[in-house]
Amino acid sequence: MHLEFKKLSQIDPSHIVELNNHPAVLRQMPLGSPDFDIEKSILWAKDKDSQWHDNGYGPWAFVIDGVFAGWGGLQKENDDADLALVLHPKFWGVGKIIYAEIIRRAFDEMNIESITILLPHSRKVAKTVSRYGFKPDGEICLEGISFQRFRLFSYKI
Repeated sequence: MHLEFKKLSQIDPSHIVELNNHPAVLRQMPLGSPDFDIEKSILWAKDKDSQWHDNGYGPWAFVIDGVFAGWGGLQKENDDADLALVLHPKFWGVGKIIYAEIIRRAFDEMNIESITILLPHSRKVAKTVSRYGFKPDGEICLEGISFQRFRLFSYKI
């Protein structure tokens, strides 16, 4: 398997549209909606790429063996570097590998002090994220939806 991290603007917008409108993906993203189109995709990718300039970190596009697999990385949420990982269902099995590389880069290369992850209450994964070292860190409300926040201060993979 050959994994590449690229800018989201390097990805064909139709591939991003397909991913962000996929019903199985939308079930995991309560802030998503099935009306993502090419125009929104282009603006969205530019906005995500600009986070690198604005914050010193941001999300990437993940390409596996030449195929767009998803997107994710760190996004600024208030004063936190918040982890996002959105994969096409046919790539859900490689999430651990991508996660490990994001975390390694965040702590070893970007010198991030801590990383948060926000999960809706519908996701019963507190035990899973605790296995990765994340600790409960309160709640946050975004666009009227309540999320559990977990925080990671260091990593062991």
